Amino acid sequence: MWDKSQILALASDHAGFELKTFLIKILKEEGYQYRDYGAFSTESVDYPDFAHKLANAVQEGLHTRGIVICGSGNGVCMVVNKYEGIRGALCWNSEQAELTRRHNDANVLCLPGRFIDFDDAIKAVKLFLNTDFEGGRHKTRVDKINIIG
Repeated sequence: MWDKSQILALASDHAGFELKTFLIKILKEEGYQYRDYGAFSTESVDYPDFAHKLANAVQEGLHTRGIVICGSGNGVCMVVNKYEGIRGALCWNSEQAELTRRHNDANVLCLPGRFIDFDDAIKAVKLFLNTDFEGGRHKTRVDKINIIG
């Protein structure tokens, strides 16, 4: 279960800015703490710049979880998954967000700003934050994620 005293990392590009702004509003109202790594408007930017900032912060231990958003969710997901210890999961709905926590111990939720409505997104975020990793047979599988070869 997410401890609201923890600071959640958030980042987006221009295509995810409006969804990120909505999520911040709801999370703030419900007492969650966050750090916004940008972007800060709908002006066109390069998504890797902001996904790298978030991934670095999570990898360095400043945050235990993060949420990144771009138009499709794919670009930011590709970026964050290049970092050791990051398990970014692209999710279009709350069921995916819940399962990726239970089974994959995902620590970064990647959302497709152009393909998920705001209500589904906040449901996915809440499940991502409040679902625990099941461990057991899933831990064995998660441990194999970083094995190359």
